Amino acid sequence: MSILSSLARRTQEISRISRIGRRGIHCWEKLCDESIPHEVLEPAQQNVINASLTLIRETAKLKSKLVQAAGGAIATSTLLGVPLGHNSSYLEGPAFGPPFIREAIWSASSNSTTEEGKDLADLRVLADVGDIPIQELRDCGIDDKRLFQVITDSVKLVMNEKPLCPLILGGDHSITYPVVRAVSEMVGGKVDILHFDAHPDLYHSFEGNPYSHASSFARIMEAGYARRLLQVGIRSITAEGREQAEKFGVEQYEMRTFSKDRAYLENLELGKGDGVKGVYISIDVDSLDPAFAPGVSHIESGGLSFRDILNILQKLRGDIVGGDVVEYNIQRDTADDMTAMVTAKFVRELAAKMSK
Repeated sequence: MSILSSLARRTQEISRISRIGRRGIHCWEKLCDESIPHEVLEPAQQNVINASLTLIRETAKLKSKLVQAAGGAIATSTLLGVPLGHNSSYLEGPAFGPPFIREAIWSASSNSTTEEGKDLADLRVLADVGDIPIQELRDCGIDDKRLFQVITDSVKLVMNEKPLCPLILGGDHSITYPVVRAVSEMVGGKVDILHFDAHPDLYHSFEGNPYSHASSFARIMEAGYARRLLQVGIRSITAEGREQAEKFGVEQYEMRTFSKDRAYLENLELGKGDGVKGVYISIDVDSLDPAFAPGVSHIESGGLSFRDILNILQKLRGDIVGGDVVEYNIQRDTADDMTAMVTAKFVRELAAKMSK
């Protein structure tokens, strides 16, 4: 694909984001204006939710059977797209991340083998159950409380089908809260979370939105889903972020001290003892320095290199029970989709680490 045609495609996608991103809100306002009775509206909305969950459930059942037919596995990394971007405080491009990430995962410019030597073409290593239809649900006026419950229920449906293990494609970082909620409830206890990000996302309610992508880890910690939360790559943090970290006992490893912390972070053992049930990995692409990944909503210089993060992940000791890669924004990517390829590499290597 030429640079000009790639730019034209991106311009069309940005226009599409602008149109579709407003659909749910406009539809909801119209429904309210027409004063449709709740006893009529809510059952119809629930039918749409049920249809969404049915698709995820039946797809997960099928993929589980295929994995078993291929010889079985202890854990199969399983992609689930959550194309949600409206809780972003700046740009909503992450809503259209999952298909671009998938395209990059299977790009002919690379091959299907990870650095650890696992072949992603092996269904026992990597499965895919598709996307939750977030925009369609919003178009039916389904609010964030119910939308987040759909995300939680969808992740549980995946985990119900052994040996599928959820690997979530975002989407903005608000989705991590309902995903971690599902994982914690399914494994029956708290998890240790290793979180890579330029920001701590610990605001109590950023700009009045408790579901904001800047508040996801506050929701996780106050609900008691994590025993430990380790945040790596932090370099944009306010007084509230520090106060919240102290309140919840968050372990923050800021970029200004990364050279000192590197040895410790490359020798982590998580998810063991004290009733903890495993490790959850959350990678915000803006944890990387923008030289490596310009396609993010919040560009913050002075970040991690790709190899910094991969070294920590590859040397991590612990049972990974779920993960997400979020905040890739196609609106800001280069014409040759560089950030999509970087994001896909995170997904590929995390899938290899999770599968067994």
